[in-house]
Amino acid sequence: MLGAASFGDWLGLLATSVFAASQVQGSTAQGAVFGGVIAIRLLPALVLGPVAGVLADRFDRRWTMVICDLLRFVLFASIPMVALAGASGGMVVAWATIATFLIESITLIWIPAKEAAVPNLIPRARLEAANQLTLITTYGLTPVLAALVSAVLDRSVRGITGGEFPNWAEPAQLALWFNSFSRLATALVVAFGIKEISQGQTAEGDRQEQSMLRQFKEGWQFIGQTPLVRGLVLGILGAFAGGGIVIGTAKFFASSLGAGDAAFSLLFGAIFVGLALGIGLGPMIVKDMSRRRWFGMSIVLASAAVMTLAFAIHLSMAIVGAVLVGAGAGMAFLAGTTLLGGEIKDEVRGRVFAVVQIGTRLVLILAIALSSLLAGVGGSRKLEIADLGISISSTRLLLLAAGAAGIFAGISAFGQMDDKKGVPVLADLWGSIRGRPLMPSEPFVSAGLFVVFEGGEGAGKSTQLAALAERLRDQGHDVVVTREPGATTVGKRIRSLVLDTSGDDAPSPRAEALLYAADRAHHVAAVVRPALVRGGVVISDRYVDSSLAYQGAGRTLPVDEVSWLSSWATGGLKPDLVVLLDVEPHTGLSRVVSRSGDVDRLEAESIAFHERVRYAFLDLAAADPKRYLVLDASRPADEITGLVVRRVEEMLGRPGGIVHPRPAQGPDTSVQPELSDAELVTMEHKT
Repeated sequence: MLGAASFGDWLGLLATSVFAASQVQGSTAQGAVFGGVIAIRLLPALVLGPVAGVLADRFDRRWTMVICDLLRFVLFASIPMVALAGASGGMVVAWATIATFLIESITLIWIPAKEAAVPNLIPRARLEAANQLTLITTYGLTPVLAALVSAVLDRSVRGITGGEFPNWAEPAQLALWFNSFSRLATALVVAFGIKEISQGQTAEGDRQEQSMLRQFKEGWQFIGQTPLVRGLVLGILGAFAGGGIVIGTAKFFASSLGAGDAAFSLLFGAIFVGLALGIGLGPMIVKDMSRRRWFGMSIVLASAAVMTLAFAIHLSMAIVGAVLVGAGAGMAFLAGTTLLGGEIKDEVRGRVFAVVQIGTRLVLILAIALSSLLAGVGGSRKLEIADLGISISSTRLLLLAAGAAGIFAGISAFGQMDDKKGVPVLADLWGSIRGRPLMPSEPFVSAGLFVVFEGGEGAGKSTQLAALAERLRDQGHDVVVTREPGATTVGKRIRSLVLDTSGDDAPSPRAEALLYAADRAHHVAAVVRPALVRGGVVISDRYVDSSLAYQGAGRTLPVDEVSWLSSWATGGLKPDLVVLLDVEPHTGLSRVVSRSGDVDRLEAESIAFHERVRYAFLDLAAADPKRYLVLDASRPADEITGLVVRRVEEMLGRPGGIVHPRPAQGPDTSVQPELSDAELVTMEHKT
């Protein structure tokens, strides 16, 4: 039912605007009339907009919607009735103007009441799907259908009547009749089909006791003091401003491409085709990506597409750009509407939706009106560049300015709303498309230093780890020595599962990766984070890089999947320093055999396996050289120890990274994992 009503609105808007513009000659006059007719709908938003949300939050939303629709039914029907009654043209125009103003005023009350009521009728898990259906109907399919029906009506009626429209058959008149009865139908459905619309937690009496002025102030204070809402409002308005400029300049932009009215219709329809595609397919593409991030990225996409339109040299390029503009705006509007419905408390939801909805209409209509006027006044002068025939005109300059402003708005909104600080945006998007969005780091304050030793078998990690720990303890630091796997009771059980060669039931590569992730998650929660919080120096024999090297490169599992799994297990915790002891596999394995005579399941793997592991470690270090200290493990042990100690002491003395030593006297209160130093010295720890 809402779809039918929306179709009627768009049909009437398009028909009346195009009809009015066709009554004058010249690009300047046509631009002024086309934009002016649409801008008539702007005045009510300026007058009534600030209080519409207060009314939606103050009164029963169900009956607010019913009364508004009945009033619009009467007003829409009155316009063609006045014309059929034989009134003069001036009187018809005057009444149509008054009725349009009243209809828009009532609509501004109906919209926030409807939007604020929807989250109370639908489970939160299905809110996005419901918004998809509503927005596709309102801004995607119905505008395109309205454009097609308008064109068909125009040609059909002209064909029947010999080119002249009878009074009753004007496309605008037919659109108004359709509008009228669609509103009546909507009122009946809401009145008799929906028995109750919850007003949330605020009692009716409490709402009535508050003055409208106080409710108005509270609403704006909530918007101004809430980063999420500020970002949403800024982003949505920026996206629709760009879309409005594209629509407003489409007629003149089509002329700059050497095309006519048919090209204008194509560009107009392409915007809304893009809207429908963005709203309908966007959630399927990004899947579980943070909707806050998706919102900001969608605005940047739409704005960048607006800028590319300015450089289009062919109609096909312009149509693709227009579709992308619509897709970005549609995704942003869907994400924003869903966030508002799901995260804004009910007692202020009407006022917030009023600002968004009314602001959207105001910005969209104003952008269409002003851009069409400016484009018409500026005209178009062609400047041939490399025989491409690019038209440098006011239209293209407007598109460039709109795109740049929209990108700024999108980045600003992203900064205010981002809920995954520190997670790379493009990597998160790609991971989300593949069904594995990146996890943000768990918030905690580290006062310590996290050092990890990595390397292949027989690299001497245990020796260097013990030497560093001894040196730092002599200096009075709180040192926690640990390893993976096996630093906890749970870890010891996992270690026996992944490294023991006595049984025949070895875990599969994926099971192995999951077991290491389980050990790492418990290890970080039970040992590493608590020590870092209290200011200790945590020195670990192996960490995430070992999984990337052994299970990723060695077992040939997808490295990005292993990385995502480890990031999720650790909450995004990264070491401050990774000491990579590089050793040639033959040399390292010979050390292992000569030391103990026995090998575990990983040490028994082929030379090719260990070669892959070695080069994976080196690739990881090359990708992040500031965080790695790569040393040749064949060098003398004392020399390696001196280099490691020097690097760690530099980090301990660096501003912002100081770890305070323990008092010289008093008991040692540091908590060590369930692992003795003797174990670390006598065993080579591996993943």
